Amino acid sequence: MEHIKITKDLPIGFMDSGLGGLSVLQQAVRIMPEEDFIYYGDSANAPYGTKPQEEIRRLTFNVVEKLLDMGIKGLAVACNTATSAAVRLLREKYTDLPIVGIEPAIKPAVEENHGGQIVVMATPMTIAQEKYHKLLDKYRGDKEIVSIPCAGLMEFVEEGDLNGDDLDKYFEEHLVPYLSDNLETIVLGCTHYPFVRPHLRAFLNNPSVNIIDGSVGTSKELMRRLDEKGLLKKDTGRKGTIKIMNSSGTEEMIKRSEKLLKMPVD
Repeated sequence: MEHIKITKDLPIGFMDSGLGGLSVLQQAVRIMPEEDFIYYGDSANAPYGTKPQEEIRRLTFNVVEKLLDMGIKGLAVACNTATSAAVRLLREKYTDLPIVGIEPAIKPAVEENHGGQIVVMATPMTIAQEKYHKLLDKYRGDKEIVSIPCAGLMEFVEEGDLNGDDLDKYFEEHLVPYLSDNLETIVLGCTHYPFVRPHLRAFLNNPSVNIIDGSVGTSKELMRRLDEKGLLKKDTGRKGTIKIMNSSGTEEMIKRSEKLLKMPVD
C-alpha cells in the first residue's frame, strides 16, 4: 500500500495500451470540461491484448507509475485488457487514488435487449480473462451473447487506418461468420474500436443494429469517485488542458492522438 499526496489542482491521469483510450478521454472531457488531463498511450508496447497476463500487469504498472510521478488526482485505466489484468492490483497498491477501469458494456446490452443476438468484439486477452467470464455470468441470463476475439483490429486504429478495403476485409473474415439475421447489438469491448464504429456502421448497412461501448459509463464513474473525495473543479468557468504523451516517442503518434481526440466516434 502506497500513500499519495492528492490535491484538487492536479490533473486526471489516463492510460491505455495505445490510442484507444482517447475514445474514453473524449467522454471525460465532455462531462468534466474544467478538469486538466494527462493521457499516456503505450504504443511502443501495443497491443496488450495478445500478451501474457504478467507482462500486461508489468506494462500497466510501469505507465501508472510514470503518471504518478507527474502528479495525478485520479486514474482511468482506459484499456479493457489492462483493466482485466491489473486494476484490482492497482487499487490494492494505491488505496488513496480514485481508480476506474473499463469493461465491455454487457450490462446495458442485456438490459436493453429485445431478444436479438448480442455480439461482443474484444481482444483475445480480454475474452480469456476470468473477469470477463464473471461479467457474462452475472448479466447474460437467457440472452444469446457471442464473444469474438478480434486480434489485429486495434492495430488499424494505431496506424490511423479507420476505413477502406482492408477494414472491410477484416470485418468480412472476423465478424460476418458470427452474425445472425437476428443481430441486435454489437458491444465494442476494446477502447480502440469506437474509432472504427462509423465504418463498421456503414459496413453492416443496418441502422437497426445498436453499437455500444463503455466509455460514457466509465467517465461518469470517474467523475462520481472524484466528486466523492471532493476533488472536482466545480463552477470555475475555466477550460481544462489536455497533455498527450506516448511511449513511441514519435511526434506522428502525438499528432494522430490529437486528431483522434477530435474525431466523432458515432
